[in-house]
Order: sequence, then structure tokens, then C-alpha cells
Amino acid sequence: MLMPSIFGDNLFDDFFDFPFGGYQTSEMMRTDIKETDGGYEITMNLPGVKKEDVKGELKDGYLTVSASSSSSKDEKNQEGRYIRRERYSGSCSRSFYVGDQITENDVKARFENGTLKLLVPKKEAKPAVEDKKYIAIEG
Repeated sequence: MLMPSIFGDNLFDDFFDFPFGGYQTSEMMRTDIKETDGGYEITMNLPGVKKEDVKGELKDGYLTVSASSSSSKDEKNQEGRYIRRERYSGSCSRSFYVGDQITENDVKARFENGTLKLLVPKKEAKPAVEDKKYIAIEG
């Protein structure tokens, strides 16, 4: 018998099981940014994601971290018939502006136990060299 959630477990709790190891979206890619003397330390939580499913890209001064995950749950009864079969595939990403002076070689990344740590150095913007243009005066 289906019962409303006020009588105990919610009917849809099992049905809408989140694919990233039971974590809610608010916990996915939770990020801490710490400023140090030499740069910034970015610590990002990626629970249930494998290292090979995490990608970092630096383009137009933006550092973008993307993660993808997929899962499959197969439950069979004794005769081998499916009782429940669920599949999920999803991805998420975050972007941070780090400046145009930063290159891929400047950023150091380490992934360990579902946590990605990025070290981004500080680089001061180079002042633009003033190029004087003169107007030709006839006469």
C-alpha cells in the first residue's frame, strides 16, 4: 500500500535515487577557494566521480572543471527476471575566471579520494605598452 510521506518514508525516495553515490546536487562540486601569498588553492568535492571522468580546461582566462558520472543498478529475482533496472548518466561543470596570463602549465591539479585540488598562481597583468600614433601634418 502506498502511503503519503507524513506516515514515514516518502514514496519517491527510492525511485529518485541520485546517481552520484547518493549525494544531492547541493553537495556536488562544492568548492572552497583559499588565497595564499603565491596564488589560489581551489578545493572541489566530487563524490562518486572517478579521476578519469574529471576534466580541466583553460580557455579565454576561464578555468572550467567538468565531471561526469554514470551508474547502473540491476536487481534480479531468483528466476533471473528483472525486478528493478535503473540507469543514469549525467555531468556538471564549474568555471572560474583566473586571468588571461595563466597557462595550462601554470595550473597544478591533484585528484584524491573524491577531492580535486587545484593550485593557480597569481600573475599580475602586464601593463599595455602605449603605442603612440602621430598624425602627419602637411604644409
